Amino acid sequence: MKVWWNGAVVDETEARISPFDHGLLVGDGAFETIRVYRSVPFAWRRHYQRLVGSAGGLGLSVPSSDALRAATDEVLEANALSEGRLRLTITGGPAPLGSERGDAPPTIVIAATAMKPWPPSEAVVTAPWPRNERGATAGLKTISYAENVRALAFARDHDASEAMFCNTQGALCEATGSNVFIVRGGRVITPEAGSGCLLGVTRALVLELCADEGLPVEERVVAPDELAAADEAFLTSSTREVQPISQVDSRQLPQVPGPVTQRLADAFRSLVERDLDP
Repeated sequence: MKVWWNGAVVDETEARISPFDHGLLVGDGAFETIRVYRSVPFAWRRHYQRLVGSAGGLGLSVPSSDALRAATDEVLEANALSEGRLRLTITGGPAPLGSERGDAPPTIVIAATAMKPWPPSEAVVTAPWPRNERGATAGLKTISYAENVRALAFARDHDASEAMFCNTQGALCEATGSNVFIVRGGRVITPEAGSGCLLGVTRALVLELCADEGLPVEERVVAPDELAAADEAFLTSSTREVQPISQVDSRQLPQVPGPVTQRLADAFRSLVERDLDP
């Protein structure tokens, strides 16, 4: 595979990250994962804006949208990739050992790969560890994903493939790599921003699609038992799009996919077909 690494497209075997890179040493960095359709990174404008916000929250600078988009197009062309996933990663660059950042410029890597299809639905479990909704990195898409790795392993050990986090107040927050929605009585409900969840690009698009479809929406504090008691539920992310949840902590949900989930999944696919940068 070819990757863009600090200014040029190179073979992945030639890309070398310093053993002193702050991203490697302390997880100091931000990233975006973007779905690629028809050789185009979907919702580029929204993803770029979120990358700027996440990096800014860490005190990192980001190249211009035009510069990063040009580099992204180079990577997609070099890999002859028309459908797949793209990842933009920015780290604090080489630094002294410890938490202090050095004077080196950020490390920037852009990589793209083909993507395995997600299963038609997902079984989820509740992770035993909380998200800190008041932490310094709450709501930022950082490369510090050790909590997610551990939670996913917990899910696998409990016959599921995604884990749900509550926050320190006991409210439903998010999954390891996706946002969560529940449907009750025809109403679409998702945890509010104050829960500490990452505000996903697909989450925002689904909320807009709800308005277009005339579906009532609530962004609010969601108790964890509301998920297991939902009429239907689904996950959203850039690679999953809209994916139904089939089980919650071994409890089968009554409708998989439910009519609202299917309606939004169809609406999202229609959006992709007509507009690649909504």
